[in-house]
Amino acid sequence: MAVERQIELKRRHHRKLKMKKLKTKLATATGEDREKVMYKIKRLSPFWTEASLTQKLRTEPSATHTERKPSASRPKAAGPKGPPKGDKK
Repeated sequence: MAVERQIELKRRHHRKLKMKKLKTKLATATGEDREKVMYKIKRLSPFWTEASLTQKLRTEPSATHTERKPSASRPKAAGPKGPPKGDKK
């Protein structure tokens, strides 16, 4: 069963990468090339609409904000509170 899941995950990941490439091509394509790219996208994802692409472009942050800042190191957790368990008299 685990093998079947890995196969499906691999297929899904590849489909995601392919869609990303096709969407970038679609953004720059014109005329007949645009129709070819749309056909390929519809083959991969029949319910995808071009409106979803324009909506995503509007909501994405600008390129200057995409860089990740190094995260501050988290303080270490404090030890257990109260007296140690072995000190009963």
